[in-house]
Amino acid sequence: MDIDARGPRFGAAVTTVVLAVVLVTGSAWLVAWQTLAFALGAAGGVGKSPYGWLFRAVVRPRLGPPTVFEAPEPPRFAQVVGLLFAGLGLVGFTVGPEWLGLAATGAALAAAFLNAAFGYCLGCELYLLVRRVTVRAE
Repeated sequence: MDIDARGPRFGAAVTTVVLAVVLVTGSAWLVAWQTLAFALGAAGGVGKSPYGWLFRAVVRPRLGPPTVFEAPEPPRFAQVVGLLFAGLGLVGFTVGPEWLGLAATGAALAAAFLNAAFGYCLGCELYLLVRRVTVRAE
């Protein structure tokens, strides 16, 4: 079943703010929170992430009905990619080196910003690319 495309974009906007605050403060606790949010989205789909829940419970009821839908698999894969980068950021901010935390968090921030501001999901595009390559290989 397809999902409302506004949900993942809302989640990307919240993620952008969280990761920007992480870069400014260097907060390991906040990057740990974001890592957990990505993990929940990767495990159960974007609707099971805290930001998906917030969108569904608070934001979506105030919007009109959705007009654009998307398959749930690409955004879920994007959550896995975000989880990898946030996990690296968490390692960098907790055990070092700090540059790893900054670089990984910055990369995740860039991807989240692209989705939030322009609707371009890097993780989704990576999913589609991998899928095309595996289909051709079969």
